[in-house]
Amino acid sequence: GHVENEWPESARPEDIRATESRIVILPDYADGLDGVEASERWSGVFYFDRAGDWELRQHPRGDRSRPRRGVFSLCSPRRPNHIGVSFPRLLRREGNVLHVTGLDALDRSPVLDIKPFVPPPEATDR
Repeated sequence: GHVENEWPESARPEDIRATESRIVILPDYADGLDGVEASERWSGVFYFDRAGDWELRQHPRGDRSRPRRGVFSLCSPRRPNHIGVSFPRLLRREGNVLHVTGLDALDRSPVLDIKPFVPPPEATDR
């Protein structure tokens, strides 16, 4: 599927996450959404299709006043695999469309997979 929202270009991730987005699942996969309402929080895997080139060491958020760090210690979309993961909250489902907040993907970003978010055991043992 793909993402639909008001963010066609890069912006601050917290601004994108604060807006409602729609995850549109292709009709051929719509039956896979049965029961999706049972979980409020999801893992969304998407492709940074407009990220461009990648670098192994980058300034966090492109801020040159901050020292470079390894890309695997950052949430930068400019990474070798161009895969992004968000943990959106499901607001509602309308057919093959999931309305969510907390997704930081841009408009028209390809969605590779969604699945319920299950916190690691140590997070629930407290």
